[in-house]
Amino acid sequence: MRRALRVFGVVVGLLVLAIVGFGAWMDIARQDVLQLVTGAAAKTVCSHVFIAGRDMSAIVQADLTAVEHPIFRLVKVNVNAADHRVDAAFFGFIAKRHAYYVEGRGCTNVMNDEAWKRPAAQQLPPASSADAPWPAGEKVETSENARLQAAVNDPALQGPGMRAIVVVHDGRIIAEAYGQGFSAATPLQGWSMTKSVTAALVGMAIKDGKLSLDQKHLFPQWAGDARAEISVADLMAMTGGLKWSEDQGRITDPGRMEYLVRDTAAFARDLPPVAPPGTRFNYSSGESVLLTRLWQNAVGEMAPSYPRERLFNPLGMTSAVLEADEAGTFRGEGFLFANAHDWARFGEFLRLGGAWNGQQLLPVGFVDYMRSPSPVSDEGHGPVYGRGQIWLAKGQGFDLPADTFMMQGHLRQVIAIIPSRKLVILRMGMTREDIGFSNAGLLRAIVRALPVQRLSPSAAR
Repeated sequence: MRRALRVFGVVVGLLVLAIVGFGAWMDIARQDVLQLVTGAAAKTVCSHVFIAGRDMSAIVQADLTAVEHPIFRLVKVNVNAADHRVDAAFFGFIAKRHAYYVEGRGCTNVMNDEAWKRPAAQQLPPASSADAPWPAGEKVETSENARLQAAVNDPALQGPGMRAIVVVHDGRIIAEAYGQGFSAATPLQGWSMTKSVTAALVGMAIKDGKLSLDQKHLFPQWAGDARAEISVADLMAMTGGLKWSEDQGRITDPGRMEYLVRDTAAFARDLPPVAPPGTRFNYSSGESVLLTRLWQNAVGEMAPSYPRERLFNPLGMTSAVLEADEAGTFRGEGFLFANAHDWARFGEFLRLGGAWNGQQLLPVGFVDYMRSPSPVSDEGHGPVYGRGQIWLAKGQGFDLPADTFMMQGHLRQVIAIIPSRKLVILRMGMTREDIGFSNAGLLRAIVRALPVQRLSPSAAR
């Protein structure tokens, strides 16, 4: 009996010490760090449960604790399916945050329920026909190229946490592979690949005569200071000159903007200038959010339905959901969810110069402008970034054809577009960026597996 009491006393003492220790840590730690963690947990689980239809426990394990940070193990998450709400808090009651899901609009972190005006649901269109060949439908006939299939299915080339690989050649999917628990129908977050979609929406607003690349004096709050000289073209090329750090750390500018404020555009808009516009390249999710706010302001009342009506529906991207913040600004820096076939459709759209089914959706030459080098992004081997929210493979040192340009996102998302080879390669997953894995090996192996098509003498004549 006494022994049992002693054991009980030790357990209670350890529990008290743990609680006191956590309390002391909370006093030392900034409250916004705790709010960031719980906000990220609520938003992540909400999106992947309600958009992608995944299991909550798998999301917490694979998308949070195993990839982001072990501190998420201390966060208790609750999914309210009836109310389309997810709550997250340390131990279930500390730094509580929540996110709401709205059909067709995804999930939003909400600071104050009473102040948030829940937007109207937006029904997704029916899925593309399973019998029609991709891209009109979902039917795929893979290539018998053994070398290509070996590359796509090689675990070392796929990388840890691979969720989808799709290879499109001359307008048809010729190879694909999926991670365990994922399929061609699973919506996946593109992270910063979304920035290239934002650039396309800017291009559509330009085609509509609502916006121009040389437009300045973009926000009334910038009147009378150096920011008034920032142009749409500067923001497109990440040369706006605003103070921003995309670096990883305890709390970052992206983390603060994405999980700690209700109005992401206001947060980015109020950043101070640190360099004259157009003179310095600085990769900034904040500038992508500003572009989103600009095209939304430009198209006015059409903005809530603009991405779906002008881009997603024409391309047949039936799974695409572009999420928004509490103030209604689309999360154009990183929060587009779409399945792998739909992401590949967008990559093919860029390969075709912004045309689809014979219709020119973007201004003629706009994709060429997007992938034209931004000279100030030269980091020693040539420019790494284009003028339109796109990466240049050559400047990054990728051993790929010289015309390769790329959409890239957090946790090793990539869509490589190679017009000279009529090729689009997608790889998506949840792969930590501190383990040394690169998508370069997979991309190189796929390109090398496909022979260069040469014109016959008669065809050349």
